[in-house]
Amino acid sequence: MTGLLEPGEMAPNFTLKNQRDEDIQLKSLCEAGKRVLVSFHPLAWTGVCEIQMRCLEAKYPALEKLDTIALGISVDSAACKKAWAKAIGMERTSILADFWPHGHVAQLYNLFHEDVGVAGRAAVVVDKDGKIIFMKQYEMPEIPDIEEIIRFLKK
Repeated sequence: MTGLLEPGEMAPNFTLKNQRDEDIQLKSLCEAGKRVLVSFHPLAWTGVCEIQMRCLEAKYPALEKLDTIALGISVDSAACKKAWAKAIGMERTSILADFWPHGHVAQLYNLFHEDVGVAGRAAVVVDKDGKIIFMKQYEMPEIPDIEEIIRFLKK
């Protein structure tokens, strides 16, 4: 893993499948006038990742008021994401499969841990122009502070 991307840099574009088998493209969301919170997590079916994704789902209305769409991304397969989304009640927030090529989007964001084959835990906010305006990496057992991100978005 090399250094994190920095605020002000263009966010690498990606298109990934969500739990509903829909193609979700970062660039299209930005072009539609939305900011995007990209919430990287290591793996589905793990406790901290579940809390991280449930926080996104719980804060969906608050994020929507701030013209922000949250996306969860991990290296799991689309089938895994579909089953996990159903199990944890992810109805509005898209969770994306960065499965093949394995961890490609995490690699683009310099968040892929080669030694264990998963993405690091991180929050990236991309503005309507496709630029990174917030990026924070977290320790694996740490739950990202969604309230910190909402405060940032309100500025």
